[in-house]
Amino acid sequence: ILLFQQTFLELSERLQQVEDQLAKNSNNSGKPPSSDGYEKPGPKSRRKRSGKKSGGQEGHPGLTLEMVAKPDKVEPHQVTCCAHCQVSLKKEKAVKIERRQVFDLPEVRLEVTEHQAEVKVCPQCQQTTTASFPPEVSQRTQYGKKIKSQMAYFHEYQLLPLKRTQETLGTVQKS
Repeated sequence: ILLFQQTFLELSERLQQVEDQLAKNSNNSGKPPSSDGYEKPGPKSRRKRSGKKSGGQEGHPGLTLEMVAKPDKVEPHQVTCCAHCQVSLKKEKAVKIERRQVFDLPEVRLEVTEHQAEVKVCPQCQQTTTASFPPEVSQRTQYGKKIKSQMAYFHEYQLLPLKRTQETLGTVQKS
C-alpha cells in the first residue's frame, strides 16, 4: 500500500505539471503569442454591459435619408403592358406615381475655360493692339487654381504618392 500511495502522489504531481504546462499561453507566461496556436482566448472588452438589447432602443426617433422636393434629375419609368395579361397600356393614364430617390455624387470632370484676347488694328496709326489676359493665365494651356489645390490636398494631406496623384489627375481628365 505504501508503494501504491507513493506512485499515486508521483502521478498526481506529474499530472499537475502537465496541466499547468497546457494552461500556459502568451497572456499568463513568457511564451510568445505565436505559440498560442488556434486556441487563443477571445479579447476581453472593457465595456460594461448595459442590459439593453442591441440596435435601436424603444422610443428612439431614428434617422433616415429624406426625399427632397425638387430633385436635380427625374427619370420616368413607364408601364407599356400589363404584367398579368400582356395587354398594351401605352394609351392609359397613370393612376399613381411611386417615387424613389437615389443620392449620388455627380461625375467629376475637368471644366475647360478658354480665354480669348481680341487683337485690333488702329485705324489711325495702323498698329495692332492685343487685349490683356488675366495675370493668372500666363500659358497657352495650364491647370487652374482649383485643380492645383485639389492635387495638393491629395498629395500633402491625404499623403497620396506623387505618381498616384498624377494617375488621379489623369482619370479626371479622361472623364
